[in-house]
Amino acid sequence: MARSMIPSQQKLAEKLTILNDRGIGMLTRIYNIKKMLGSPDNKPTFLTDKSMEQAVKVLLKKFPQYDSKASQLNVVNNMKNEIMKALSLYYYTFLDIMYFKDHVVDLLTTIDACQAFLDIRLNFDLTKSYLELVATYVSIMILVSKVDDRKAVTALFNVAHEFLQGKGDQVYPRLGQMFLDYDPPMKKLAEEFVPHSRILVPALLSLCQIYPEHNRTADQLRQMQVLSVLAEPTKMSSVPTTEVIQCEYLSMNTMERWIIFGVMLCHQGLTDPNMYGLWKATLESGYILQLCRDEVLHIHSYVSTFFESLRSQHGHNKRSQEVKDFQQQALSTASGIHRERRKFLRTTLRQLTLVFTEEPGLLGPKALYVFKALSMAQDEVHWVLRHVANPPSRRHNVRLPQEDFHDRQLPELLFYMEELRGLVKKYNQVMQRYYVQYLSNYDAVCLNSIIQAIAMVPEDESVILSSFYNTMVSLSIKQVEDNELFDFRGFRLDWFRLQAYTSVSKAGLVLRDHQDLGKHMNTVVFHTKMVDYLDEMINECGDLSVYCFYTNLFEHQFKQCMEFPAQHRFSIIFPMICAHFMNATHELCPEERHSIGTTSVQYAHWFLREMSEEVNQVITAICEEQCMLSYKLLPKHSAAIILAQVQKKKKKEKEKEKKEPEKPGQESVRKNREVFTRMDKLHMALTELCYGINYCNVIQVWEHGFIPREFFLQHLEARFNKALVGMMMYNPETTEIAKPSELLNGVRAYMNVLQGLENYVHIDIARVFNNVLPQQTQNTDATGEKTITANYTNWYLEVLLRRATCNAGQIVYSPRQKAFVTVATGEGQTNFAAEEYADLTELRALAELIGPYGMKYMGERLMLSIASQVDELKKIVVSNKETLVQLRTSFDKPEMMRELTRKLQMPHKNSPSDVDIVLMRMTIIGVLLSFRALAQEALNDVLEDRIPFLMGSIRDIHHHMPDNRDSMVVNELASSAGQSCDVDPTLCNALRTLKSEHAEDEYTMACLLFVFVAVSIPKLARSELSVFRAPLEGHLNNAHCLAKSINALAGALFALYGPGDTETRLQEFLALASSSLLRLGSENEKEAVKNRESVYILLDLIVQESPFLTMDLLESCFPYALLRNAYNSVYKASAGDH
Repeated sequence: MARSMIPSQQKLAEKLTILNDRGIGMLTRIYNIKKMLGSPDNKPTFLTDKSMEQAVKVLLKKFPQYDSKASQLNVVNNMKNEIMKALSLYYYTFLDIMYFKDHVVDLLTTIDACQAFLDIRLNFDLTKSYLELVATYVSIMILVSKVDDRKAVTALFNVAHEFLQGKGDQVYPRLGQMFLDYDPPMKKLAEEFVPHSRILVPALLSLCQIYPEHNRTADQLRQMQVLSVLAEPTKMSSVPTTEVIQCEYLSMNTMERWIIFGVMLCHQGLTDPNMYGLWKATLESGYILQLCRDEVLHIHSYVSTFFESLRSQHGHNKRSQEVKDFQQQALSTASGIHRERRKFLRTTLRQLTLVFTEEPGLLGPKALYVFKALSMAQDEVHWVLRHVANPPSRRHNVRLPQEDFHDRQLPELLFYMEELRGLVKKYNQVMQRYYVQYLSNYDAVCLNSIIQAIAMVPEDESVILSSFYNTMVSLSIKQVEDNELFDFRGFRLDWFRLQAYTSVSKAGLVLRDHQDLGKHMNTVVFHTKMVDYLDEMINECGDLSVYCFYTNLFEHQFKQCMEFPAQHRFSIIFPMICAHFMNATHELCPEERHSIGTTSVQYAHWFLREMSEEVNQVITAICEEQCMLSYKLLPKHSAAIILAQVQKKKKKEKEKEKKEPEKPGQESVRKNREVFTRMDKLHMALTELCYGINYCNVIQVWEHGFIPREFFLQHLEARFNKALVGMMMYNPETTEIAKPSELLNGVRAYMNVLQGLENYVHIDIARVFNNVLPQQTQNTDATGEKTITANYTNWYLEVLLRRATCNAGQIVYSPRQKAFVTVATGEGQTNFAAEEYADLTELRALAELIGPYGMKYMGERLMLSIASQVDELKKIVVSNKETLVQLRTSFDKPEMMRELTRKLQMPHKNSPSDVDIVLMRMTIIGVLLSFRALAQEALNDVLEDRIPFLMGSIRDIHHHMPDNRDSMVVNELASSAGQSCDVDPTLCNALRTLKSEHAEDEYTMACLLFVFVAVSIPKLARSELSVFRAPLEGHLNNAHCLAKSINALAGALFALYGPGDTETRLQEFLALASSSLLRLGSENEKEAVKNRESVYILLDLIVQESPFLTMDLLESCFPYALLRNAYNSVYKASAGDH
């Protein structure tokens, strides 16, 4: 005798909870299998192997039956281990689905036997779980039927199993039969659900009042003032009155799945007008239905095909035609309705965020509005995504308006959704305090009065109801203040159980007879969720993880957002949505966590990078405009305006025809406020983009923390670094480069713009300057690219100074003007004004740009060039050593001196004499040292202005340091600060690096070098370019630079190689030079004394430049009368030239 079933012991609540969760897991797994088998890159290679084709054909011919001895299956036997390993995941997933199906069928039968009553307004959890289970079950079976290789996979696995184990899997025949039975699935499912229709149809009919409320048009929603907190100011702090509170935020997409699948399973119920009305409204709402993620059904064609398969049954031809009519209606009107609904939601959500931000306390009473708004917005986003990704077939001949689908303002809606989510997270304690008090002070009291009103309450139900009351009464605000963790999951599960107990036949307490209890407890459940379940509620109503499976649309919407300035501020929502992606994972499919997590991180990184690039492009455009405006303010541009005014006075009639040059500041003149300039647009774009960058501190994406401001700063630093070098406009081919002063002017303008960024976004712009500008003082930056220092060093050494040294008489160093001056232009050369690049003003600007480090690098490069010249000079000295030794000891024998000097002046074959080479190289060294001295003076001026107190200390240390071993360290300090030293430490270091073949005789070589220079100086008198120009205070061939080269080399060489007798050696040099120059007076050859006076002056310049020689010493060697006459002569000649 069969034991009668006791409904209260069937654990319906527990089974529904477990099976629904397992169903989502199964749906996720079959979704992944379909994607893997549908992708040639991911499916097992042997499935596409030609050698396997015959085996698959044999297996599919009489599927699931097969002959394991067939010769075509030998290839399977050879690969059985590989096949088992590769296909086990697929096969066992199909088995799990079959077992899941068995459990579902068993549970549905049990619910039928219990004669359960389902009404979503009353027993919400029971009805929702039942309908969700049915929809998930149908979705799984449809998705299984869409896996093309399902038969081949299971058959191959089973054959491999038989070859390996000696027998096939015992469950395989059932699995194969399931594939056959459910192909197509809906017909078989509809037959299955005939006995379940007594439960399913009433459950669907309970949606008749719920679904239409959700499916209202935008105009209706506005008229009803749905979600408007401010509609009734007197009720602003009141809880919305509703008896179906959990239905208010129920997803419309979810209800549509329930209705469509439910009606297809129980199609006989369409005779009911209410059911037909639901069916019609659902099918007219859209034409795509979501199965799982981005797997969808073109629902009308699918339903039409299903009804056509039921033609044998009365009335289904008519149903099929009705579905086609609904499809036409959906195609023509649905997109417009949803577009308007999105517009309504944008303004509504914006209003909600403003109100709740201003008054977060309203989140308590109006919490329902938050979750209802999120749910409605989520539905609309999902609708757009699946309909844009799956356009209707062309055969429908319907032209859909693109603006209905490619919504440029969608990012705004997404942003407000995220802002509402953020407000709930931020003020969760506000909501907890409110609902803890509400539960204990109102809900508990109300529940108690309801319980008291019930006449007879069975013992089990009484225990549960009493526990509800006791739980609520025991709550207090102190628990919230102490950050105590609340957990009402048991409370809610007990209510779920109670719904199951009271909704079946022969129940001791019938919920249908006590509707006030059911409705009140549904409200209480919502209130408990506001205390302990907020994060899950946010994800349930506002999750956007579906974007993970519509990545092309995700990218397109982001690009569209970046192209539409009005949406720029909402661009931050895209990386924030990436944080949702992990919500799409399920514990039954752990293998996809890594791929989804990686996708989320990659997209978050890409979005933030693109946003940073966009902001930087706007900043660069603003900087370019500001640099141009700053450039217009340069003094040189005033000349055109002054010239125009002068000409206007002289030629008034002609001037009327010419347009007067625009003055700086003219661009700021506006006729009215409506004029919107390019600068205004750029600043507006910057404001909007920076709002997005500044919106949140950290975006947590799959255990990664993304800081938008850091992304922006990194890109800003890189862009600033490139901009600094770019503003030089350096072209190595044409040797063009910006003047340092103009570059400095541009850099200052650029930095002013960047400093203004702090008004838009919370960043430390000083950090950007501190990271970027010091890099420009080195020869390469952090990325290995050339810097301002490297380019200017290269240009000054290889272009300017090379022209000054190689083209004698064209560029002259002028001590008076403290600049290199172009005095002549060679044939075929462009007009190049050296004074525009190498005067004290420009070098001060250069010192500001590259700082002491950059100037030191330039000095070191300069000294290496000097060291190479010294090396060449030493080679010449070595080749003439004997002659020079004799000259050194015979300066009191005029005839012998003259003979030896003539020997040195003998030209070589096809090359100048050694004297000419020595003079040329010494002049080159002098020119380089003159530039170095000018650069040092500029650096010193800049540092005196910037760090006067520190410079005073350096000066004092340098002045009072005794001349010993440590003096070189102090000299290096002083030299780095731009101060002049008797012995240049940088030159000493450069000379020290030279590898000489005569290391043991370096001192002698140095002495002989100065002998060589002393006896060579008279040769300068023969050159036409040796003339001394008074306005320049220099010789046209830069011979006056010999004064610097002689003194600097003497100090460095004798400090390095000698006993420190620099003064003695220079006295020897002065004696030889004086003796040689005095012999010019006895020369009869006119050519030899052409510029004798100019050369005499050189001797005076050497002494003036030297820290080791005095004028008294000079006068003892060379009559001062000759110097005075020489100065008089050259100044008169210069005056005559002018």
